[in-house]
Amino acid sequence: MTKRLTEVAKKAGVSEATVSRVLNGRDGVSEATRTAVLTALDVLGYERPTKLRGERARLVGLVLPELQNPIFPALAEVVTGTLAQRGYTPALCARTIGGVSEMDYVEMLLDHQVSGVIFAGGSYALTDAKHDHYRRLTDRGLPVVLVNAGVDELGFPRVSTDDAVAVEQAYGHLRSLGHERIGMVLGPEGHVPSRRKLDAMMKAAGWDEGDAECVERSSFSMEGARVAATKLVERGVTGIICASDVLALGTIRAARRLGRSVPADVSVVGFDDSAFMTCTDPPLTTVRQPIETMGQAAVDLLVTQIEGAGVLQDELLFEPELVVRGSTAPAPGR
Repeated sequence: MTKRLTEVAKKAGVSEATVSRVLNGRDGVSEATRTAVLTALDVLGYERPTKLRGERARLVGLVLPELQNPIFPALAEVVTGTLAQRGYTPALCARTIGGVSEMDYVEMLLDHQVSGVIFAGGSYALTDAKHDHYRRLTDRGLPVVLVNAGVDELGFPRVSTDDAVAVEQAYGHLRSLGHERIGMVLGPEGHVPSRRKLDAMMKAAGWDEGDAECVERSSFSMEGARVAATKLVERGVTGIICASDVLALGTIRAARRLGRSVPADVSVVGFDDSAFMTCTDPPLTTVRQPIETMGQAAVDLLVTQIEGAGVLQDELLFEPELVVRGSTAPAPGR
């Protein structure tokens, strides 16, 4: 018990006597201090006293589709750090193939009486996916924030990168290099962010339905991108805009397997600017998502709901930034 008091007191930045008062439910402790002690207790893995377990824990779930794509660990770092600063304990839930599903994680989080949930890269962004587990959260009145687009009818607050601006930047860059035959490797047909990128491309490039041969769909994997990009390169595309850095790396691999050089023969632009894109060969030109700002905004939106200050129904759009590196160059013959 003494060891526990010492550890919790140090973690919460209070005296052991204060920790004892909180754990015994005594008066004379401010709500902020009480919250700090209980959060420290949760973070250190100690069970709350029986008399305190009936209260909703200051836990917040962060549900991610994977941790292999570096953009998701980067987002997790921002969100978990910001939550801790606000006095909440983050519960990281990363889905795996053949493992725990997003729906299962929602059930677990509800069982643990979380205060709210932040989703990134979930099935909310797929129009043809099941959304029943999100409606369970709505029925419970649980605060939720979605990162990067989502099906409109779900009605959750959203924090997103402006996909239209991202495409305008990438397309403008390739056009300035003299590329006229520009294609796209996007996510699945029902993927909302990919749909937004395609809409922006059609507007920027003046495409019509006949330009569908310049677009290929893929799962968000290098293997899927390699198959999709191979078709574009074989059709004579010299500049390719991808919906993620992972897809861009798969596209570079496809070009090389066809005997093309990147960027001399084919220029490639990614999306995310995830970790290590400066270390690829060549370093990847990409559109950077403002992950730190977006992660902090997601937490702010969630905490605002938790504290009962209302729900912002509008989607917050954050402007990305084109980062030019070595995977783009003047079009062949320029």
